[in-house]
Amino acid sequence: MADVPKRRKRGGGRAGNADRRGRAVIDQMPWAPPINLDRPTEPLNEAGVLAIHDGAMRILEEIGMQILNPEALEIFRASGGCTIEGEKVRMGRDFVMEHVAKAPPEWTITPRNPERAITMGGRHLNFGNVSSPPSYWDMEIGKKVTGTREMCANLLKLSQYFNCVHFVGGYPVEPQDIHASIRHLDVLYDKLTLTDKVAHAYCLGKERVEDVMEMVRIAGGHTHEEFESGPKMYTNINSTSPLKHDYPMLDGWMRLARRNQGLVVTPFTLAGAMAPVTMSGAVAQSLAEGLVAVVLAQLIRPGACCAIGTFTSNVDMKSGAPAFGTPEYMRATQMTGQLARFYKLPMRASGVCAANVPDGQAMWETSNSLWSAVQSGAHMVYHAAGWLEGGLIASPEKFVMDCEILQHIQRYMDPILTATGPDEIALDAIREVGGEGHYFGIQHTQDRYTTAFYQPYLSDWRNFEAWEAAGGVWTAQRAHQVYRDIIASYEEPPMEDSIREELGAFVERRKSEGGAPTDF
Repeated sequence: MADVPKRRKRGGGRAGNADRRGRAVIDQMPWAPPINLDRPTEPLNEAGVLAIHDGAMRILEEIGMQILNPEALEIFRASGGCTIEGEKVRMGRDFVMEHVAKAPPEWTITPRNPERAITMGGRHLNFGNVSSPPSYWDMEIGKKVTGTREMCANLLKLSQYFNCVHFVGGYPVEPQDIHASIRHLDVLYDKLTLTDKVAHAYCLGKERVEDVMEMVRIAGGHTHEEFESGPKMYTNINSTSPLKHDYPMLDGWMRLARRNQGLVVTPFTLAGAMAPVTMSGAVAQSLAEGLVAVVLAQLIRPGACCAIGTFTSNVDMKSGAPAFGTPEYMRATQMTGQLARFYKLPMRASGVCAANVPDGQAMWETSNSLWSAVQSGAHMVYHAAGWLEGGLIASPEKFVMDCEILQHIQRYMDPILTATGPDEIALDAIREVGGEGHYFGIQHTQDRYTTAFYQPYLSDWRNFEAWEAAGGVWTAQRAHQVYRDIIASYEEPPMEDSIREELGAFVERRKSEGGAPTDF
């Protein structure tokens, strides 16, 4: 591929624009992806970790994975380390561990605005928006409806506006008013102009993946060499549980690996349906399915930037419906975190719920799943804002409500809360008050009262009478008003006119060529 003829400035705006968000609808926390200060929760002892690792290795050695992509199958065959029978691939643990060890334990994705770069690995913690629901619900419409481009764009605006959302996953709702052959072009144009955060490509056929990589390259003002110098975007693929990897996802995975972009593999294993009913068995199967993709990436490009994800939950054994935010989901996430550290791979988790509307169930299930991601040491948390009905509905009210939880987590990780210097121990203040009076009026409090505690933008801390006198507005109703105010005042992040024009021209050219096939 030929380089662009002239080096251009990055498309991400000026220094100090990281918090740009239009008029201040709410007083939110600044852009500051948290550093996880806590020790991970580790339900497994050393013997337990080794037992699950041994289970994953025996799955790969004795049972094997079906690889439905012929090119990937030939790469495994050429490696000399695999036994292949038809589409089934088996590989020994020494071979697996040799290649998994080539993946870096920490890496960075740099979007068009370098100030919005995120780091995968270490103690870094990054939250992303809801991704891929086909349907939409908000309080104004009042019912579940099919997603549109306008709904998708509005959720992208929320994703940009909230500083506690650090990357933009797939379509926040599937815009089904755009033909599937060109949907990726319009949505990526919206994503790259309405946001300046890390973007994602679906692995749904050659054309979609190649188009997205080119659009991200154009939006960042990169030459091809600059684009491939390190991740500027990423993909997330799922295995087809149990024990399969399909054609289109592996095709896209290999394309991004060759161009040195971020790679996240997340088996979607529901215990009792697509995986064993026991959490340890489900986690072992999930790890086996994920590690196969990591090995493939390293065979293509040693040192490829990979992360392993978990989406291990359980089904309701009465109905067969997926359940999320359950105790089993939390433990599976924590266990996967232990194994991700064992393999020295960054980890992805998710913020999820099975609730159908933004109610109490939605929030306790989402809070459980988000905190289990924190406890597991996850580095990338998908679906952290806006997810309903097990991923079938995106909701702006739920998005706004979830961001309050994300801000709680960001504040919880603020080192100031655990500072232990003389000002924090506050002996002089304690001596001044003694056993009489109170701390409201003393100088120590006056100097700190505006920043001492977390200030919510959505929670209502008034007593019942004051809340009732103010109209008795419930949380989801308040969230709806915040959503409408953000959309009404939204300002796009800056992008140079020449880059916007080039991006638009690329979209129009690819549309005229027919876009992408609708079958894979």
